[in-house]
This record gives sequence, C-alpha cells and structure tokens, in this order.
Amino acid sequence: MGSAGMVAAEFASTLGIRVACAERARVGGDCLWTGCVPSKALLASARAAHAMRAADAYGLTGLDPDIDSRRVWARIHAIQDEIAATDDNADRFRALGVDVLPGDARLLSPTAVRVGEHAHAARFVLLATGSRPALPPIDGLAAASPLTSERIFTLAQAPASVVMIGGGPVTVELAQALARLGVRTTVLQRGPRVLAREEPALAERLLARLRAEGIEVVTGVEADRASVDAGGAAKTVHAGERSWTAQEIFVATGRAPNVEGLGLEQAGVKLGPRGVIVDRALRSSLKSVYAAGDVAGRHRFTHAAGYEAARAVRNMFFPGRSGGPYLVPWCTFTDPELAHAGLTESEARAQHGDAAVRVWRQDLAHSDRARTESASDGELRIVTAKGRIVGAHVLAPSAGEVIGELALAIDRRLKLTDLANVVHVYPTIALAIQQLAAEASYEAARRFGWLVRSRA
Repeated sequence: MGSAGMVAAEFASTLGIRVACAERARVGGDCLWTGCVPSKALLASARAAHAMRAADAYGLTGLDPDIDSRRVWARIHAIQDEIAATDDNADRFRALGVDVLPGDARLLSPTAVRVGEHAHAARFVLLATGSRPALPPIDGLAAASPLTSERIFTLAQAPASVVMIGGGPVTVELAQALARLGVRTTVLQRGPRVLAREEPALAERLLARLRAEGIEVVTGVEADRASVDAGGAAKTVHAGERSWTAQEIFVATGRAPNVEGLGLEQAGVKLGPRGVIVDRALRSSLKSVYAAGDVAGRHRFTHAAGYEAARAVRNMFFPGRSGGPYLVPWCTFTDPELAHAGLTESEARAQHGDAAVRVWRQDLAHSDRARTESASDGELRIVTAKGRIVGAHVLAPSAGEVIGELALAIDRRLKLTDLANVVHVYPTIALAIQQLAAEASYEAARRFGWLVRSRA
C-alpha cells in the first residue's frame, strides 16, 4: 500500500470491484516514510533558513538562523504522522470497502495469494511492492552502516557532517538541504557530472549554485573502500589515495526492486534486472498478474507509480487495453528546481537528426517575475523537431509546477507556435513559455511578410 497500491485500491473500489490489499509494514510506502514527504519537508525548512541568511537580497537585514535540527526532524515526523492519520490511513481505505490485510504476502498461483496464514483468491493480482536503496560494491561500506533515503529520516537530528556517494536527484536535493541547515556536505560522483539525465547546461548551472552555497562536489570519483575510526565517530570514503571523512556516509547510487520472498518465479512470473517484466499493458508473464511502480522497473517516481496503477486496473477490467507509450515528466526539487519532460537536445538530435532540431532558450534574467523574486538565476529550454515540441527543461523557482503545460504539449504533439495562442498570466515564470512561442510565431510570420497588405 504505497503510491501504486493505494491508487489502485481507491480506483478499483470506486468501480464496485472487490479489493484486498496486503501490507507488511506501514500504509504510505516510500513516498510517505522515506521519500517525497520527508525530503520535501526537509527542503522547506532548509529553504526558510536560506531565506533568513539571504534577506539582504529583498531589502531586509540578513541573519544567521539558530538551527536545532532536532526540531526540523520533529517537524518532518509530525507531517508524516498527520498524513498517516488522514489520507494514508488504513481505516480510510476500509471505509471505501477495501480489505486491508496486514502481513507478508506470497503468490501461490496466478490467482491466489497467501497473506500471513490465510490464502485469498482473486481474478487479478497487482504487484506494487516498490524498491529499496541498493548499496554499491565498495569494500567496508556495509560495515560503515551508511545512511540511505530509508535511514536518514529515522534519525532524531541531522549529522554534523556527511559524505554523500552518488550524484543523482536524491543526493543533490538532500545535499543542498543539509548544507543550508549547517551540515558540512561533500558529494562524490562517479561520472563526469551530477544529474546525468538532465540537460547538461542546466545541470551545470545548478551545480554552480550548489558549490556557491558551500557544498563540495567532486566528480570522477571511483570510491573503492570505506572505513570507520576506532571510536566510530568518523567515517571515511577512500578513492585510491584520496579520501573524505565525515560523521556519516550517505549513499544514493541506485535502487533494487522488492521481489524477494514473494513466490513470483515459482508461480511463473518472469523477472529481469530491474524487476518484474511487463508488457505495454503492465501485464506480467502471467495474464492475471500485473505490476506497477518501482517493482516494474520503468519510471521510479511516485507520480509514475500512481499513473501505472490506475492504468493497470483499467487494463484488467475494461475492454480495449491501454498499452501505448506515456510521457513521464520529473523534477529535482532543489532551489531553483530543475524540471524535465521529453527529450534532451542530444537525444532529440540522435532521434530526429540535426537539421530538424532547434532549441529555444530564455534566461530568467529576462523574466520580470524572476527579477521581483530575486531569483533570476535560471533558464527555460524548449526542444523542437520540425517545429513540434519534443523536450522541455526548466531551471527556475517552482519549475515542477511549470513543466506540466509543456509535458501536455509534448504528449499532444503540439508545435511551439500553438502555445503562442494560450494567454499566460503576467507576471509569472510560465510567461516565458508564451514568450518563446511568440518568438517562434513571429519568425514564421516574417516568412509570409509578402502577404501583408500595404496601406494606400
């Protein structure tokens, strides 16, 4: 009963379908307990601390906040408890008619599941068991008891210092948050750059911001060993002759699907390195068993899990399968946020050819809203192929709110000029979309200037 399971249960119950959910731990899954909710609560506290320091930018007197991270962590836990008592509460689902079955589940056959000591028969089974952080094969790392996204929010307070292994969204978000709360933070990235899936120029701009805030980011690091001092107060990551020491080591280098102990292979469900192998309809190798979310190994985001869960339920019970491709945008919730939909420039050129691709750019230095917010360090990039929008990338405050319009445009195969006819509110960050669309429209209009009637 994480992001996928809850959506599937609620959707199916509204259709009059008898639904049972097996949950071995807590309702809410990773999103509530180890992912989106605690991390965004932490980011909010960190943003407030940063705003106090940076108040001079708004004509006020800046000051150093008095940070007690125990209070920050207590706030995180209070928010989790509030959600667990309301939206993510087992009783709410029971009121919808869902049977909530506590205990470990195991697939006995294509249509039977054992939960605890009892077997249950069903027409369809949805696997929504998620994933967990995977530790890289670094000597001594497991013995150093590193923090992960699962462990860091079980603490009572932030560590005094941390060395973080991995340069993906989880690390980058938490690194900025911890640094803003006074934690000495170092990020070690194996590859040549952080946020490798993002538009490189925007990732570089964000990296410069992180470094300016005091985060040490080291790329090209092949960590080969971890060690703990005799008293256990300091932990060190080694890479050849180089080393970095802190109170804690944090690791976010990938995730592993939760497929163990479920009886999947014995029942005939085929597995791959990323989890349950599913077809375009999200059906496994057994026609009665579907999978959604992280365990299906496609897009490891909360919003993707929820979408896939609803899609799987539709495919189970409605005629006409929904099996086409679907676009999943995402956002790294740093300050500024970095949002992504569709193809990067290099991906678009590889797929459509150089001649067909054009990138439209607007720096936030030209955004009136960004200027008023003292937040003009950012950029909007829209990638087109023969005029049609195929990619969009936004580095800006609330970029996650802005990207939805562009994701819709990509999904509906709209041209950039189509967005020129959508009136956007002034002053907003999203107005930059209309401004770029207008630029494309003006350019197209100039090609037909000869049609303009001259005045007598």
